[in-house]
Amino acid sequence: MKVDDALIENLAHLARLQFSQEEKAGLKEDLQSMIAFVEKLNEVDTAGVKPMLHMSSEVNVFREDEIKGSVTREEALLNAPVADGTFFKVPKVIKKAVS
Repeated sequence: MKVDDALIENLAHLARLQFSQEEKAGLKEDLQSMIAFVEKLNEVDTAGVKPMLHMSSEVNVFREDEIKGSVTREEALLNAPVADGTFFKVPKVIKKAVS
Protein backbone atom coordinates (compact mmCIF):
# COMPACT_ATOMS: atom_id res chain seq x y z
CA MET A 1 0.00 0.00 0.00
CA LYS A 2 1.32 3.38 -0.96
CA VAL A 3 0.86 6.37 1.35
CA ASP A 4 0.24 9.56 -0.62
CA ASP A 5 -0.77 13.13 0.17
CA ALA A 6 -4.45 12.38 -0.44
CA LEU A 7 -4.42 9.61 2.18
CA ILE A 8 -2.73 11.90 4.73
CA GLU A 9 -5.29 14.65 4.00
CA ASN A 10 -8.17 12.18 4.38
CA LEU A 11 -6.82 10.80 7.66
CA ALA A 12 -6.28 14.32 9.00
CA HIS A 13 -9.83 15.26 8.00
CA LEU A 14 -11.31 12.15 9.66
CA ALA A 15 -9.30 12.79 12.84
CA ARG A 16 -10.19 16.50 12.73
CA LEU A 17 -6.49 17.42 12.86
CA GLN A 18 -4.46 19.99 11.00
CA PHE A 19 -0.83 19.48 10.06
CA SER A 20 1.83 21.66 8.53
CA GLN A 21 3.56 20.50 5.33
CA GLU A 22 6.58 19.35 7.37
CA GLU A 23 4.37 17.34 9.73
CA LYS A 24 2.53 15.77 6.79
CA ALA A 25 5.85 14.70 5.28
CA GLY A 26 6.88 13.12 8.58
CA LEU A 27 3.53 11.37 8.94
CA LYS A 28 3.79 10.08 5.40
CA GLU A 29 7.19 8.52 6.12
CA ASP A 30 6.05 7.07 9.45
CA LEU A 31 2.89 5.53 8.01
CA GLN A 32 4.80 4.08 5.07
CA SER A 33 7.34 2.45 7.41
CA MET A 34 4.53 1.01 9.59
CA ILE A 35 2.74 -0.41 6.58
CA ALA A 36 6.01 -1.87 5.28
CA PHE A 37 6.56 -3.55 8.66
CA VAL A 38 3.10 -5.13 8.62
CA GLU A 39 3.60 -6.27 5.03
CA LYS A 40 6.90 -7.85 6.10
CA LEU A 41 5.06 -9.73 8.87
CA ASN A 42 2.61 -11.07 6.28
CA GLU A 43 5.55 -12.80 4.56
CA VAL A 44 6.24 -14.98 7.61
CA ASP A 45 4.96 -18.56 7.34
CA THR A 46 2.69 -19.12 10.34
CA ALA A 47 1.19 -22.42 9.23
CA GLY A 48 0.93 -24.76 12.18
CA VAL A 49 1.62 -22.06 14.77
CA LYS A 50 -1.01 -21.97 17.49
CA PRO A 51 -2.35 -18.55 18.42
CA MET A 52 -0.93 -17.27 21.68
CA LEU A 53 -3.62 -16.39 24.19
CA HIS A 54 -1.35 -15.16 26.97
CA MET A 55 2.16 -13.76 27.13
CA SER A 56 3.25 -16.24 29.80
CA SER A 57 2.44 -19.77 30.87
CA GLU A 58 1.28 -18.64 34.31
CA VAL A 59 -2.23 -19.70 35.31
CA ASN A 60 -4.58 -17.52 37.31
CA VAL A 61 -4.95 -18.61 40.88
CA PHE A 62 -8.28 -17.42 42.16
CA ARG A 63 -8.76 -16.87 45.85
CA GLU A 64 -11.89 -17.51 47.84
CA ASP A 65 -13.99 -14.49 48.70
CA GLU A 66 -13.59 -13.66 52.35
CA ILE A 67 -15.59 -11.22 54.41
CA LYS A 68 -13.12 -8.88 56.05
CA GLY A 69 -13.48 -6.00 58.42
CA SER A 70 -14.01 -2.45 57.27
CA VAL A 71 -13.84 0.99 58.80
CA THR A 72 -16.72 1.94 61.02
CA ARG A 73 -19.11 4.71 60.08
CA GLU A 74 -17.65 6.91 62.79
CA GLU A 75 -14.10 6.35 61.49
CA ALA A 76 -15.15 7.18 57.92
CA LEU A 77 -16.94 10.35 59.00
CA LEU A 78 -13.83 11.58 60.83
CA ASN A 79 -12.34 12.55 57.44
CA ALA A 80 -15.51 14.22 56.14
CA PRO A 81 -15.36 18.00 55.83
CA VAL A 82 -19.09 18.15 56.65
CA ALA A 83 -21.19 15.37 58.17
CA ASP A 84 -24.42 15.09 60.13
CA GLY A 85 -23.34 12.18 62.30
CA THR A 86 -24.71 9.52 59.95
CA PHE A 87 -23.99 10.70 56.41
CA PHE A 88 -21.50 12.79 54.44
CA LYS A 89 -23.02 16.16 53.55
CA VAL A 90 -22.30 17.32 50.01
CA PRO A 91 -23.48 20.30 47.96
CA LYS A 92 -26.65 19.82 45.94
CA VAL A 93 -25.83 19.21 42.27
CA ILE A 94 -29.25 18.46 40.78
CA LYS A 95 -31.75 21.28 40.46
CA LYS A 96 -35.46 20.72 40.16
CA ALA A 97 -36.97 21.84 36.88
CA VAL A 98 -39.38 24.74 37.22
CA SER A 99 -42.76 23.92 35.69
